[in-house]
Amino acid sequence: MNESGRPIEGFETPVHRALTEPILLGGGPRAIAIVNGTIAAALGLGLQQWIAGLVFWAVGHTLAVFAAKRDPDFAAVLARHLRQRGHLAC
Repeated sequence: MNESGRPIEGFETPVHRALTEPILLGGGPRAIAIVNGTIAAALGLGLQQWIAGLVFWAVGHTLAVFAAKRDPDFAAVLARHLRQRGHLAC
């Protein structure tokens, strides 16, 4: 933009909305939703603990959706924080 607040001709590009929005599955981050569903299915089908599998899935997915509403990139931020924990210690 120039001083008058108008865009400069030739220096703007339309960006598709899919490139800027996070990839969510049921409101939670896709990777976390897949891992959560896989573990819940292993509990429910593999160990034949149906209620424990359903409770694990419901609680895990609810927490993932709640966290994604606050910050859709919370999983990447958490992984980076855990990896670099001692790097920035005072």
